[in-house]
Amino acid sequence: MNRVALAGNPNVGKSTLFNALTGLRQHTGNWAGKTVATARGTYTYEGQEYQLIDLPGTYSLAAHSQEEAVARDFIESGQADGVVVVCDATCLERNLILVLQVLELTGKVLVCVNLMDEAERLGVQVDLPALSQRLGVPVVGTAGGRQDGLEELKGAVAALVRSEAPAEPQRAPAERVTLAERYADQVVRSRSAERLRRQRRLDRLLTSKATGIPLMLLLFGLVVWLTVAGANFPSALLTELFARVGAVLEGWLANFPAWLRGLLLDGVYRVTAWVMAVMLPPMAIFFPLFTLLEDLGYLPRAAFVMDHAFQRAKTCGKQCLTMCMSLGCNACGVTGCRIIDSPRERLIAILTSSLVPCNGKFPTLIALITIFFVGGRVGLLASLEGAALLLGTLVLGVAGTLGCSRLLSATVLKGVPSSFALELPPFRKPRVGQVIVRSMLDRTLFVLGRAVSVAAPAGAFIWLMANLTVGDASLLAHCTGFLDPFARLFGLDGVILMAFLLGWPANEIVLPVMLMAYLATGSLVEFDDLAALGALLGQHGWTWLTAVCTMLFSLFHWPCSTTCLTIYKETGSVKWTALSVAIPTALGLGLCLIVTTVARLLGLA
Repeated sequence: MNRVALAGNPNVGKSTLFNALTGLRQHTGNWAGKTVATARGTYTYEGQEYQLIDLPGTYSLAAHSQEEAVARDFIESGQADGVVVVCDATCLERNLILVLQVLELTGKVLVCVNLMDEAERLGVQVDLPALSQRLGVPVVGTAGGRQDGLEELKGAVAALVRSEAPAEPQRAPAERVTLAERYADQVVRSRSAERLRRQRRLDRLLTSKATGIPLMLLLFGLVVWLTVAGANFPSALLTELFARVGAVLEGWLANFPAWLRGLLLDGVYRVTAWVMAVMLPPMAIFFPLFTLLEDLGYLPRAAFVMDHAFQRAKTCGKQCLTMCMSLGCNACGVTGCRIIDSPRERLIAILTSSLVPCNGKFPTLIALITIFFVGGRVGLLASLEGAALLLGTLVLGVAGTLGCSRLLSATVLKGVPSSFALELPPFRKPRVGQVIVRSMLDRTLFVLGRAVSVAAPAGAFIWLMANLTVGDASLLAHCTGFLDPFARLFGLDGVILMAFLLGWPANEIVLPVMLMAYLATGSLVEFDDLAALGALLGQHGWTWLTAVCTMLFSLFHWPCSTTCLTIYKETGSVKWTALSVAIPTALGLGLCLIVTTVARLLGLA
């Protein structure tokens, strides 16, 4: 099989070209001994099969990061029959630096100038034959989003692979930056374009000190509101669907012993179904919205706005991007930390990844905000008020992330924050269809699969706790009674603390477990009526202080099992995994203790 490496800077449309060429004939996995993901796929051209290896996006081959080392080592090893370097036609000068570095390692190079449609929209023209003459290698122009130029690219790749006498690697120039600038000046022509001026005005608005952060909060608040409001209806549909499936399963298991039927239906099936019904809709909304912002080109601007705050915390501004990913799922935020080059800063980002709420915590937060602070009111004003309060909890999570990052930087992970090159790519029209497919396959279903794999055994354990009795009470009742004196120091009670412990597999089941313990039903209880839920909580001694402390502890407590497993996989260390559990738990208990003590001293509770 002909093997072709695909290299390029981030944000040049490399993944789009890879997907367009290989279609569904691809798979992903980590490089041996590395936590760097790679994708490989195949395509056929004129009867010949080609394997395309999508190297990690990198600005340089100087090997300052694992991504750079992987890309350089693979090209230098000679395993590929040719290397395609993808460039962005809208900012060719910067891309040519990587091209020159690749040419120093191998002569079998094809330059693909992508995003030609974007360049045309911005009034930029690239003389491809002139660029080919200066570089001494073939150059092809494409527009991957529209799949223009793909056949020409395939033909050029085939010619590159067939060439029997590859050109020798070029001698390293005295200064690559100067040579790239000279080539760009000779082959790029730019004319004034109103769209370019609009983009610059928009950049000034989104990245200025005065408007950058307020607009970022407004935008992420809108995403949160759309996620929360849009997930209600599909969650209800899924709940109804799983209830019907449960009824069918109950008929099939009618002849099973009662205890086994309860374990399988009320334990394993109901918990798993609950996790899927609650997790899938918000993830299916949040991840595409987040990926649309990424595809649009906004996320690098958000990182630019937050870079100063993270620099003051002695960490890397890229942590802003991983923190945004944690809003959808903390486990995704952990894997996203791979984009941070510094091992010290990457570890700080991993250890603090669970300090912003994932979508699994939203049901509890939203229910408590609605019951105790919105007062059950409905309408646009009440919806906006609830969204504002939820956004406030997100801001508190960001503050906790910055504070704990600064503390780690000053203690166990001392060091000087590293600098990094941050590109502000041109705004692009999002590819909605591709974004939805990519976010569903790469993020939503991946995270859901992990959650379901731990929810099933957890459901069996919870059922056993609620149905096995010692004396005149269940094991669950004994445990909640034991934890109650300790929990009340923090404004909670034994049921609340036990629900968080049993909710370790998935945060979505915390509130149903509370109801199961309060009602002593022996199985998970769903809550469709928030007014009835509020009355039930009030009967068991809940006040505004209980709600505030529960929300604080929901925001800051140990990561779920999926996140813990991901942290262990990324760090390979039990010590760092344990610290990632201890940090949010200590912060949550500390804040609950402070709030409870102050409220009691002032006579407010």
